[in-house]
Amino acid sequence: MATNITWHPNLTYDERKQLRNQDGCTIWLTGLSASGKSTIACALEQKLLNKKLSAYRLDGDNIRFGLNKDLGFTEEDRNENIRRISEVSRLFADACTISISSFISPYKADRNRARELHKEAGLKFIEVFVDVPLDIAEKRDPKGLYKKAREGIIKEFTGISAPYEAPESPELHLKTHLKSVEECADDIYNYLVKELIIPA
Repeated sequence: MATNITWHPNLTYDERKQLRNQDGCTIWLTGLSASGKSTIACALEQKLLNKKLSAYRLDGDNIRFGLNKDLGFTEEDRNENIRRISEVSRLFADACTISISSFISPYKADRNRARELHKEAGLKFIEVFVDVPLDIAEKRDPKGLYKKAREGIIKEFTGISAPYEAPESPELHLKTHLKSVEECADDIYNYLVKELIIPA
C-alpha cells in the first residue's frame, strides 16, 4: 500500500448537496446474467436524467472496456472488479450523483463490503436483487453466454459452473419474469422518492 499520500479536504458532502440540490447514493443491481440488470439500469438512468437529476450508469461491460480491462473472470479477479466498482460508485455518490451500478456481483461478501464502504462515508447504498429463474435467463441469453458455458467454452460462469449467492435482505427485490422493464425502473424510482433521496 502507498504511504506517501495525503487526503486533500475540499467541499464537504453537505456543501456539495446544497450546491447541486440533490442527494447522492449508489443503487446496486445484482443478479444473474440476462436477468435484466443493465436494461433496467438504462431505463432508470434515462428517467432520472429526464427529471434533471444527475445519474450515471456503471455496468460490467462499460467498466471492462477501460478501468478493469486488466481483469479476467477468476474468483480473485471478480473480487477485485467489484472492489474497484465499489470505490468508483462511492466517489460518484459522494459527488451527489446517483450511481447506478449493474453487476452480477455473485458473492455476498463483496456486496457487503461495498455497502460498508458507503456506510463508513455516510452515503446511502441501495441493493436491488434483479431476480429471474435460471431457466428463463438461459432462454433469454442475448449474448449466447449460457450456451457457451453449457458447452464448456466459458469456464467459471455464474449460475452454471460458478455460484451466485442471492441477497438475503435487499432494499428491493425485482422479479423480471413477472414485471416489465418500465415497472422495475418505476419501483426503484418510487423507492428513491419514498426514502427522500429525490423529490416527488
